[in-house]
Amino acid sequence: METGLTLTRDMMLVLGLVGFTITMFMIERIRADATALVVLVVLGLTGLVPANQLFNGFSGNAVISVIATMILGAGLDRTGALNRLAVWLLRVSKGMEERLIFLTSTMAGVISGFMQNPSVMALFLPVVSRVSGRSGISLSRLLLPVAAAIVMGGGLTMIGSSPLMLLNDLLVAANRNLPSGAATLEPLPMFGPLPIGVALLLVGLAYFRWRGPRMLGKGEDKSVAPSRTQSYFASAYGIEGDVFELSVTAESPLVGMSVGEAEAQRDAPLLLALLSGNESRLAPPADQMIWVGSVLGVMGPREAIQDYAQKNLLRMSARLRNFADLFNPSRSGISEAVIPPTSSFLGKTQAQLQLRKRFGISLLAINRENQVWREDIRRMPLKAGDMLVFHSIWTDLAQASESRDFVVVTDYPKGEQRPQKFWWALGVFAGAMTLALTTLVPVPIALMTGAAAMMLAGVLNMDEAYSAVSWKTVFLMACLIPLGWAMDSTGAASWVAQVILDRIGPDVPVWVLEAAVGLLATAFTLVIGNVGATVVMVPMAINIALAVGGNPVAFALVVALSASNNFLSVSNPVLAMVTGPAGYRPRDLWRIGAPLTLVYLGVVLLVINLMF
Repeated sequence: METGLTLTRDMMLVLGLVGFTITMFMIERIRADATALVVLVVLGLTGLVPANQLFNGFSGNAVISVIATMILGAGLDRTGALNRLAVWLLRVSKGMEERLIFLTSTMAGVISGFMQNPSVMALFLPVVSRVSGRSGISLSRLLLPVAAAIVMGGGLTMIGSSPLMLLNDLLVAANRNLPSGAATLEPLPMFGPLPIGVALLLVGLAYFRWRGPRMLGKGEDKSVAPSRTQSYFASAYGIEGDVFELSVTAESPLVGMSVGEAEAQRDAPLLLALLSGNESRLAPPADQMIWVGSVLGVMGPREAIQDYAQKNLLRMSARLRNFADLFNPSRSGISEAVIPPTSSFLGKTQAQLQLRKRFGISLLAINRENQVWREDIRRMPLKAGDMLVFHSIWTDLAQASESRDFVVVTDYPKGEQRPQKFWWALGVFAGAMTLALTTLVPVPIALMTGAAAMMLAGVLNMDEAYSAVSWKTVFLMACLIPLGWAMDSTGAASWVAQVILDRIGPDVPVWVLEAAVGLLATAFTLVIGNVGATVVMVPMAINIALAVGGNPVAFALVVALSASNNFLSVSNPVLAMVTGPAGYRPRDLWRIGAPLTLVYLGVVLLVINLMF
């Protein structure tokens, strides 16, 4: 690295964009992917990245690998592979809590080495919920060990997490700006980080084996199983009672009202179905009108429904005459779903989303940070980690959940499963991973071969493959990659590295600098996420390594692994997805996650220094 670098205009522009990115990610004034797109456009307009390279991130190996792993995971899910896994876990563990937590966490951690962490968590949420419902172990005792194992297992391979997927692209890009005489940085092989990932996963399993029972406490029963759905929702959300039919008479004040207006009445019950003319439907849209002869399907305690019927001049039926089929538990029911950080629902209200009209889903309640909201929820903007309580037909719920805008954690009968394709899906997945391991073709080609085979084998169709991809994640990565290139090519990374070394001093041991880089990457990932932290920190780490005679690949690997070292905040998508279902509070995450964060960094530094 050069010494005595002067801060140039281009360096200031790049550092300004880094500051803008950090600020926008913190205050969330605009969405993260929109912020990344703005940064990309500014890089092009200012010429910091040449026009013919600006959009290369969209075709980069990291982005292609992310798309392929999401499609492969969707193929496994579509064939019911994880339902079989839940049954196997229960059978092998024989209902013993410690064994069940260990086996579930181990399986999740190993699978996360071959799929994106949020995708693995989305697939395992229903599995853990089913295990919880059948074993009686609360979700709060199961989900955090599983989430931690998924984060740590992501270090098993170069496709286990977004930072590791980005790393090789950033190493190749850094070669263009290496000082003369410096050795070329070689990309890491598929299983390059395997020793580190194995060590992390084993340490994580041991951490929750010995400290977990005391830290997690007894926990409250947050699981939802078909055998106890009614009692669960009554205790957790105050949603209780039975379903009744109310016929609208000519004298009723509801005549001429919309469904939304009727629901807004004081003491109105949950309005779940409407028969108008010869058409009956669950989750009627808010703008659908109520006329003489309409039949309402409502839910609540019998006494409250009787009072409501008398007040509004409605005839109450002793049994379900029109909605018996619609309310059959095998066809419809109540469910819970969590909003992931990648959801397009973020910041939107129920009224804007029109869940009833678009999906046939009624939103009954919102659980946010252990506070349950049932009033005025139509106007509440949704946030990541919100737990939503739905009532719907199961097939409608399954179809709506394909968008990945919410993850259903309730075990329910799903439609459009293809169990007959189970062995095809498993064979294709294993074949793609084996092909990637052989290095006969680059990893992205091997993974995309598997994705194409999923469709040729009939496991997925093209529309389902498109739905499986989180395009927000794709845009976020593709748009931020050029920012890392600009950090390197303009010398901004070298300048920052020089400033850091001037402050620390020249005689500091290399492992101390690696620890400092790892801590800085961990702090960045709490603020700007793992992708942003990797893009900003890898060029800086490489330049620090060159300046002190360290191994640039080792420093870069410390950054990539530390960018996933987030057990403290819901800025980690995996933690955001489990906080609502398990009822974890921020202080719970800090109490359990702070020691784990330090342990994680210590293991990374130890194994990397043994490897390099």
